[in-house]
Amino acid sequence: MGSATRAGWISAGPFQSEGVHGQGSMTERKQATSQDRVVARNKRARFEYELGETYEAGIALIGSEARALRDRAADLSDSWVEIDQRNEAWLKGMRIPELSHAAFGHLEKRPRKLLLHAHELAELAAVVARDGMTAVATQCYFKGGRLKVEVAVARGRKQHDKRQAIREREAAREAQAAMRRAKRQ
Repeated sequence: MGSATRAGWISAGPFQSEGVHGQGSMTERKQATSQDRVVARNKRARFEYELGETYEAGIALIGSEARALRDRAADLSDSWVEIDQRNEAWLKGMRIPELSHAAFGHLEKRPRKLLLHAHELAELAAVVARDGMTAVATQCYFKGGRLKVEVAVARGRKQHDKRQAIREREAAREAQAAMRRAKRQ
């Protein structure tokens, strides 16, 4: 019969990872689904605040929250980080949509504990307390199958700073459009 099987598919050989219909092995499929991917970005924070130093933090979730984040996006637009008197960081205002079919549901906007190293937590608390700054979540993403939150130290922008940011963004957009038009000609 050669390299073709009865159904007409080409056999990949006994030691190759290619499966039926070219889907790949089970480990390849698992790696493809657990790749790093961004779940949500906080675009509003980039506009409302001047962002400084960033930290990567893990987040404590319950099962239905993790499943909901794998299925659909979260909302970080109103989220901020608060450090309590026990020196624990809490992410507040993050909205994770509920799963209707979950056995044990969750509240959409409950406070979620952030998992940071002690030295990172001490640095973050010192900067926030000393300089009158705040900590905001800028993005939420999966890394190695675990959910991570990027936390940035931020200072609020004044109204004229926001207008200046809009002008700069529009100027950059116009420059990009002009470059694209020049390439077409």
